[in-house]
Amino acid sequence: MALSVQVKNQHLLWRAGFGPAVEQWNDLSKTSPAKLYDALEKASRKEPMPLKVAANFVDGLMNGVDGVRRTEMTREQQQAMQKKSREEIRNLNLEWLDEMVNSEQQLREKIALFWHGHFACRNLNALYQQELLHVIRKNALGNFGTLLKEVSQSAAMLAFLNNQQNRKQKPNENFAREVMELFTMGRGNYTEKDIKEAARAFTGWQFKLNGEFIFRPAVHDDGVKTVLGRTGKFDGNDILNMLLEQKQTATYITTKLYRFLVNEQVNEENIKWLAERFYKSGYEIKTLLKDIFTGDWFYDEKNIGAHVKSPVELLVGIRRAMPMEIANEDAQLYLQKILGQVLFYPPNVAGWPGGFNWIDSSSLMFRMRIPQLMATKEAFNIKAKSDDDQEMGRGNKMPGRVLQTTIRWETAMKQLEKIPREHLLQNIASVMWQTDAGRMNKPMIEKFVDASSRERYIQTTMIQLMCTPEYQMC
Repeated sequence: MALSVQVKNQHLLWRAGFGPAVEQWNDLSKTSPAKLYDALEKASRKEPMPLKVAANFVDGLMNGVDGVRRTEMTREQQQAMQKKSREEIRNLNLEWLDEMVNSEQQLREKIALFWHGHFACRNLNALYQQELLHVIRKNALGNFGTLLKEVSQSAAMLAFLNNQQNRKQKPNENFAREVMELFTMGRGNYTEKDIKEAARAFTGWQFKLNGEFIFRPAVHDDGVKTVLGRTGKFDGNDILNMLLEQKQTATYITTKLYRFLVNEQVNEENIKWLAERFYKSGYEIKTLLKDIFTGDWFYDEKNIGAHVKSPVELLVGIRRAMPMEIANEDAQLYLQKILGQVLFYPPNVAGWPGGFNWIDSSSLMFRMRIPQLMATKEAFNIKAKSDDDQEMGRGNKMPGRVLQTTIRWETAMKQLEKIPREHLLQNIASVMWQTDAGRMNKPMIEKFVDASSRERYIQTTMIQLMCTPEYQMC
């Protein structure tokens, strides 16, 4: 079956961004996917502004609380500072979520979300997380080698993977292991001896209290090491360069991006071609993305509607289709928590598993209620999995939550004003769903739609279509 330009463009906007914004609906069939990708790429060339929530917190970090040096702080003062830092991370989460919803730089923010999971890092210092996010957003579409080096020298990652404790004669292997296993080559492509020797090379990679990277020669092991079959007095940069020289690194990154952007079921032929070109380009991320998003196979029917939206993709996509003001913004953090993806709180060093792992019977039922909760201000009393980092030590005692939203329906009304009433349902479904809207059970949807006026019909149809299993996929 030949796919329409509209379906292809929606597919592109969901994979290279967070789905079509309501104001784009009428333009979805007016341009070719190739031109649309060029526009997305062009819009994302602009250097991103750093998201800054921790500016005041930095002063507190440097000066202690109320001018007391950190080493002299009481336990209560340290706890107050940790609490403040966690609140700042929550604010950073909401700022970035708004950026994903509203930014024209959809491609940048979507690929930054991928790197945020790839370089999974849990660190309760808001300044360090803010700096790491800026590194990721700034380099998201740049050079993978540069991104790898800047992430590896960030305070957040060095602290998370214990490299402050990695010293001459007392190496800590955590950092070296994850750099090989998760950031570059993937498990099974190196030996335990490679890790031990690489750990020695990363000794002395540390950071100052303000988050600035520092190399400390006094704790660096400058002896001879043998890593990946090569011998020399290697340091951390040498190791990263050696890992980038391995074609396996290009294959590993390509495969992971393919599963995120195209299909969990990888096509080995496509991977081989993409990885080869990625490697030859010197790891230019834009080259790899262009090869993916302009390949004919990207628009194969088997790749369309085959991706389970992650919780963040789901929440951002709903807000792009249904623009809204949210009075109690932090309710979105609780939604992320229930659904299992809180930004800055990956479950472990490997990040979020993705794919059908996002969905089980209880999470699916709740996911399908979210558009309704947003539109009707209905309370939800679902218990999220406990995570003390996210709860700031309060356990999981959460009252019934209500999303205080004001939805702006005017744009949807304007986009649909020329559509006859009898074609509205089909038309809205064709934009909302990436599965075949022709197979829709119309009587079932219309049973829950308010037909008292054209406006109410459009509003309730949009909500009902988003409250379906079909909307969970893109």
